[in-house]
Amino acid sequence: MSKRSELLDFALLGLLHDGPTHGYELRRRLNEALGAFRALSYGTLYPALSGLLDRGLIAQQPSSVPPALRPGSAPSGRSPGRNRIVYEITIAGKEAFEEAARRTDTAAYDDDGFGVRLAFFARTEADVRMRILEGRRSRVQEQLETVRRNAGRGRERLDSWTAALQRHGEESTEREVRWLTELIDAERRHPTDPGPQP
Repeated sequence: MSKRSELLDFALLGLLHDGPTHGYELRRRLNEALGAFRALSYGTLYPALSGLLDRGLIAQQPSSVPPALRPGSAPSGRSPGRNRIVYEITIAGKEAFEEAARRTDTAAYDDDGFGVRLAFFARTEADVRMRILEGRRSRVQEQLETVRRNAGRGRERLDSWTAALQRHGEESTEREVRWLTELIDAERRHPTDPGPQP
């Protein structure tokens, strides 16, 4: 299984923790809330759900959708609605999610992996959150050093637009390091809090 497939499985199990949901709503939430899956297609989503079903991590049940909620239909009150599959997490799925949430491999620090893991920090143990935050900060600090090194070389040969793009990249990376440091400091002060205030 690829890292991206594992990440998608983790995200789906995490979303289904909130309650039974149909595929359309899962895709919408993945697209809107989790940047790693902004362009997720149904052709990727449904095979992932099928794999989770095969492994017994989720279950499905039909749910009648009232005609008024069907895309493109006018409410008539006469037809009974069509069945739409609703997915729900199983006990085995909750255990698999909790096991995955405890892992702190390098995928948890990557751009896509970190965002998805952060989205489910409310269900992640404090020591694991801290390891992931510190790992991500180290990764971003390394990126910042590389950006600064590269910017120092040959900056005088760059046109103003390319130099502005380099400065933007450096400033964005610096901001992420500061943000991660704030999260780490908040976590150290209050490891049992639900998270930083918006």
